[in-house]
Amino acid sequence: MDIKKLTLKGINNVRPLIIAGPCSAENREQVLKTAEELAAKGIKIFRAGIWKPRTKPGGFEGIGVEGLSWLKEVKKKTGMLVATEVATPEHVFEVLKAGIDLIWLGARTVANPFAVQALADALKGIDIPVLIKNPTNPDIELWCGAAERIYNAGVKNIGLIHRGFSSYDKKIYRNVPLWHIPIEMKRRYPDATMICDPSHMGGKRELIAPLSQQALDLNYDGLIIESHCNPDVALSDAAQQLTPDVLDYTLKMLVIRDNVQTTENINVLRGRIDEIDGKLVELLAKRMAISKEIGTYKKEHNMPVLQTKRYGDIMKDSEKLAVSLELNKDFVAGIMESIHRESVDVQMKIMGSGEEKKAKSIKKIASKKK
Repeated sequence: MDIKKLTLKGINNVRPLIIAGPCSAENREQVLKTAEELAAKGIKIFRAGIWKPRTKPGGFEGIGVEGLSWLKEVKKKTGMLVATEVATPEHVFEVLKAGIDLIWLGARTVANPFAVQALADALKGIDIPVLIKNPTNPDIELWCGAAERIYNAGVKNIGLIHRGFSSYDKKIYRNVPLWHIPIEMKRRYPDATMICDPSHMGGKRELIAPLSQQALDLNYDGLIIESHCNPDVALSDAAQQLTPDVLDYTLKMLVIRDNVQTTENINVLRGRIDEIDGKLVELLAKRMAISKEIGTYKKEHNMPVLQTKRYGDIMKDSEKLAVSLELNKDFVAGIMESIHRESVDVQMKIMGSGEEKKAKSIKKIASKKK
């Protein structure tokens, strides 16, 4: 699958691409007022939710098909492109009939391969740009799978939206960023357009600016931000929407780092990193070789693979060393956990060697007895 850079009619490729508008289209007046204010600030793409899949019933779940006529009016009056979310084949039919320019698949939809496939089938042969949000849970394969299903339906104009991931612990973010997952997506699809959704990620207005800056510093291509003419009375996600004026101020404060030229100094530094990375891999190989020897010893002496006290000592010592070297102790703990897990796997394979032959022998004896 070769995802290319997203192309939108009448929109240039200058970073960052900005998509803005209310979480939900609530009424005609709200939609038009917000759109006109955003257009006056130079925003070229207007977003609004028509159908809103809520976590629990009882909340505002969208105005429905009626709202599509308001988006058509926005398009006619302001010249903006208009976008909305689709979750069912019926939604696809309605947005195509209404002439919507851009659609996206929401996080809850992307988490369900059956739903994604139904949308892919509905989009076969249709030339419309599709943005795909990350799934609610941090599963990169689900995200890749959704993109692949849409791509295989013949839709080649695809973009990705990083909106964060659900977590039990919501002390800071509504949806934790887990930046390493979209970074891996960009490694797999280097030309794909990556857009950050700081509104859903942060869940609070005050987090939109810092999250947007982080995304741009990671070379994201754009931002999709919720903006409402009067967010305090919004029917959904009021706490994470900005007025068009505040959005404009926020965007003007962002630093765009577009200089990708490398200098001799940075190449020298990167060379040093490459050398250290190579040594790290060599050290890991040496460590795993010793783990194999230990695994053999444990097998010969009838010892269990997992030595809990030993594992605890390793983690404690690593944490102390990390703190003394001014390293993030959680970062080091994560590395050590991965190394220990791999060591256990290596030793489990050693414990299991010969078991297959034993099983075959037992099977052979059993068949003879029959």
